[in-house]
Amino acid sequence: MLFTVFLATIFGLLAGGVINWLADDLPYTYLVKPPHYPDGTPRPLLAWLGITAYLCGYEQAPLTGARISWRHPATEIATALLFGYVVLIFPLGWATLVLWMNIFMLTLITVIDLEHRIILVMVIILGCVLALLGNLLAGHEIASRISFGDYLWGGVAGFLLFLLLYLGGMLFNNVISNARGEEITEVALGYGDVLLAAMSGFILGWQALIFAVVIAVFAGGVGALLFLSARLVVKGHYELFTALPYGQYIVFGTLIMMLWRSSIASFFL
Repeated sequence: MLFTVFLATIFGLLAGGVINWLADDLPYTYLVKPPHYPDGTPRPLLAWLGITAYLCGYEQAPLTGARISWRHPATEIATALLFGYVVLIFPLGWATLVLWMNIFMLTLITVIDLEHRIILVMVIILGCVLALLGNLLAGHEIASRISFGDYLWGGVAGFLLFLLLYLGGMLFNNVISNARGEEITEVALGYGDVLLAAMSGFILGWQALIFAVVIAVFAGGVGALLFLSARLVVKGHYELFTALPYGQYIVFGTLIMMLWRSSIASFFL
């Protein structure tokens, strides 16, 4: 068992490296290049993983000093821990592979969203397709009482619910813009978040999606409070109607329900 967890952790570490590789280029182009420093300098093989880059002293380009961010090793450590944990709660099989795949896609989406404030539509579409294929293959192993139709309805429910929130946010922005006499260009909830909620529903099914949304709302509230408090301490003030990215909270709720569905459902029901 320990050896299996070790192998899963190593696999998660490598998956984190692939996520970093994709996240470096996908916001700019779908033609990804081999791992490179921010200035485009190719990274040596030992620096393809963020962890080995920092451990071996290859975290910055030798000529220009361009440095890869701490996001690289942090992402690799996170995916390594998540991949290792999955084999502790599920026997190695199709369900494990499906959960790993979902973790991979959700982490990629989160990294890009946090750094660039965008959720790439093509990545979301791929994530939705993979989630449905995964549940068709191993959904009964992950949650025996959830049918494939429940996963389909979960995607529809997630999309419609967040579409309403998105439209409500647009209406709110218009009202406030007219009242203030200046346009508010940033929105907290974008159309990418709507698609991400649909992906969450396809991963979880409509039953677990309900809990995931509640978790996302509470996590978003706590995150906003911490952000505004920090802004108030550092700058002495904060701006009203500051738009904060919401995608990571949807991902957080999805991961919680994906890994601890039974425990959370049994606690509340």
